[in-house]
Amino acid sequence: MPADTPAADLYRHGLRLLLDKDIPGWVDLWAEHGVMEFPFAPPGRPARLEGKQAVAAYMHGYPDHIDLHDFPDLRIHRTTEPGTIVAEMRGVGRVVATGGPFDMTYIAVVTVRDGRFTSYRDYWNPLAVQEPGVEFAGSGAR
Repeated sequence: MPADTPAADLYRHGLRLLLDKDIPGWVDLWAEHGVMEFPFAPPGRPARLEGKQAVAAYMHGYPDHIDLHDFPDLRIHRTTEPGTIVAEMRGVGRVVATGGPFDMTYIAVVTVRDGRFTSYRDYWNPLAVQEPGVEFAGSGAR
C-alpha cells in the first residue's frame, strides 16, 4: 500500500485479506519492527509479538482453525494521534475443527506509519480460546 494510505483504509484492506485467508498478504501490511499486543492474553498465550516475523509465525495457521466469514458491525474511530485509529467489530465464521460458530467481539488500537502497521493492540475475549478447536499454533496453546 502507498506510504500515504490512511490508517482506516489500511485496516479495512487488512480485514479483506483476512477474509480471503491471505495471511502472507496481511503480514505484508506490517512494518518490519511492528508490535502486536494482546492486553487480555491469558496465561500461556503470547501478550506481545515483536517484529513482522513474529506476527507471521503467530498468524501462519489461523485459517486452519478459524474460518472467518465477515466482520460485521465495523466502526472505525479516528483519534487525535496521527495515524492511530480505534476499531470496534465482530469477527464471525466457524471453528474449523468442530464446525461450530465463531463469534468474537474485538476492539483494536492500531497505529500506521508509512503505509504499514507499526502497533496493533488487540483487545479480544480470552475466554473464547477455551472453546475446542479455537487454539492455533500461534496462540501458544499446546
